[in-house]
Amino acid sequence: MLLMILLACGALLLLIIGVNVVQQQKERAEAERRTEVARQRAIIDETEGVLSNTGMFPCSTHVVMVLYRRIQEALAVAVDLSSGQPKSDYQRRLIDVQSQIEGMKGAVNVPPVESFRLPDNDKQILVIVQTLKKLKAILRAEHNKGKVDPMIFADEEARVDSLQLRINVESMISRARAACYMKQYGSAKQMVTKALSTLHAIKAQTPNDPFIGRKVDEAKQLLDEIMGAQKLSQPSAPSSRKEGDDLDMLFQPKKKW
Repeated sequence: MLLMILLACGALLLLIIGVNVVQQQKERAEAERRTEVARQRAIIDETEGVLSNTGMFPCSTHVVMVLYRRIQEALAVAVDLSSGQPKSDYQRRLIDVQSQIEGMKGAVNVPPVESFRLPDNDKQILVIVQTLKKLKAILRAEHNKGKVDPMIFADEEARVDSLQLRINVESMISRARAACYMKQYGSAKQMVTKALSTLHAIKAQTPNDPFIGRKVDEAKQLLDEIMGAQKLSQPSAPSSRKEGDDLDMLFQPKKKW
C-alpha cells in the first residue's frame, strides 16, 4: 500500500514537472513569437517611413520596388505569426502592397540626380539626410540577402552617395554664404574651405562630373568674395602722423633765445 502511494506521488510529481516544462516551452515560444512580430513591425515602419520620403529626392523605381518587397516580406511573416485582429490588419496591408508591386512591374523610371535641388528648410534637409542614410543601409541589407541585383545595387548606391555629396556640399556653401552675410567671415571661410577640400577629394575620383567642377568654381568665387569682404571689414592701420610729429619735435634744431 505504501509502495503504491509512493508510486502515485512520484507519478504526480513527474506530471507536475512535465506540465511546468510544457508551460515554460509555450511561454518561451510565445515570447519569441512576440519578439519576432515586433521585429517585423519595426522593419515595416522603418521601410514605410523611407518610402514616404522618397518624393523629396530623385528616386528610381528600382529602389521603390526594393522597399515594397521588403515590406511585403515582413508583412507575410507577421501574418503567419499573428492571430485575431492584428492578423487581419497585416493581411489587408499585405494585399495593398502586393497590388502596388503588381502595378509597378515593367515600369522603369530613373530620374537624374542633377534634378535635385536642396530645400531651403533645414528640417526638410535633415529629413532627406536621415532618409538617405536609412535607404543606403536597407539597400546593403537586401543586397547581402541576395534580393537586389548586383548591378542595380551598385548603381543605386552610387546615386545615394552622389545625393549625399550634393547635400553636404550645398549645405556647406549655403551656410558659408549665410555666415558671410552676417559678417562672420572666419566661420564663412572655414566652411567654404571645407567644401573645397571635399570637392577636390571627390574630383580626384570622378573628374568628369560636371556638378563637381561647377561647385569648385562656385566655392572658389565665394572664397574670393569672403576674403575681399574680410579685408574691407578690417580696421585700417593707425596713422603714424602723431609718431612722426613727436620724432620731428625731438630731433628738430633747438631754438635759440
